Amino acid sequence: MREKKLDLIALASIPLVMTLGNSMLIPILPIIEKKINITPFQSSLIITVYSIVAILLIPIAGYLSDKIGRKKVIVPSLIITGIGGLISAFAAWKMENPFMIILIGRFLQGIGASGAFPVVIPTVGDLFKDEKEVSAGLGLIETSNTFGKVLSPIIGAWLAIFMWFLPFVFIPIFSAIAVVMVLFMVKSPKDQEAKKQTFKEFIQFIKQVFHDNGRWLTTTFVIGCINMFVLFGFLFHFSTLLEKHYDKEGIIKGLILAIPLLFLCIASYAAGKKIGESKVIMKWVILTGNVIASVPLLFVKTDVSLLYLAVLLSIAGIGIGISLPTLDALITEGIEKNVRGTVTALYSSMRFLGVAAGPPVIAVLMNNYEDWLYFFLAGVGGVAILITFFAIKPEANEA
Repeated sequence: MREKKLDLIALASIPLVMTLGNSMLIPILPIIEKKINITPFQSSLIITVYSIVAILLIPIAGYLSDKIGRKKVIVPSLIITGIGGLISAFAAWKMENPFMIILIGRFLQGIGASGAFPVVIPTVGDLFKDEKEVSAGLGLIETSNTFGKVLSPIIGAWLAIFMWFLPFVFIPIFSAIAVVMVLFMVKSPKDQEAKKQTFKEFIQFIKQVFHDNGRWLTTTFVIGCINMFVLFGFLFHFSTLLEKHYDKEGIIKGLILAIPLLFLCIASYAAGKKIGESKVIMKWVILTGNVIASVPLLFVKTDVSLLYLAVLLSIAGIGIGISLPTLDALITEGIEKNVRGTVTALYSSMRFLGVAAGPPVIAVLMNNYEDWLYFFLAGVGGVAILITFFAIKPEANEA
């Protein structure tokens, strides 16, 4: 493990960069709306377009990383991410009506994201032969990812104090740092050979995986999607409320927005340490997490105190933090090692779908049915509870 310490540090920089590149824009979306005169729905597309592209391309990136090598996919992907950030930053800085060009830049960032973070997971698997070392390495990667979620709103809000478009400027800077670290610190295993799998064989392979594991695998994918939908949905609304209803701006807004994410990260870390290998326990942990995430949302109202709102959303964050790493573990334990890369890529796509759908759906509800918004999110969480209870059925001998 010590011999691969630098490799892991470099790889851990990638989820940090990807998370910062997306989530640090959430606290500045209301500012963007004012500066370039767009609606909340249009501002939500800045998050959504990034995620939609990633959804479509993550499985392809996973296939290419198997075929031509991990670094040959990761490094160009980080460069594309940086170029997308430059385009968005330049449009925001120089153009009178920059919205469409900002979206084009975000489109490119989504392409880059598809080949960066999802490919990191199988790369860690390549570095180690011992399963415990693989788990420890993936733990570091997930910690970096969750740490990025906490930092994102704080850094985004802080940068926007100086110039509203500065978060876009820092995306290529972060990407360039990650490129240098991966190029010089990550050493591909000498025995790693490119697979001669054709694209047709790849598609057949995916079909076989779902034929063998369809029911429970689809269920975990849907729950992961719902968790991210609820998380990014209430974060999008919370960001708007902080500015419009509670008059919180700048770094104070970023710090408050980070509170539910901090509780999510703590819960995620604790759950990851305590889950174990029992699939029966995993089922009930996932169900419990989604109950904890959904129930507080039933009590959220837009006219409550900021402290009350932050507490409720933090409890919901704890629930999501419990659910997500348990879903990861269920997939890892339930799928053979030789298919984990493909399945992980597809699972990442579904999580991105939740990220993509949350903000625009909430933006529509904010305009027309704001009083029902959190009942809706709680109801979506209720779907996750029901399908966990009825569709995840571990065998008795897996307890």
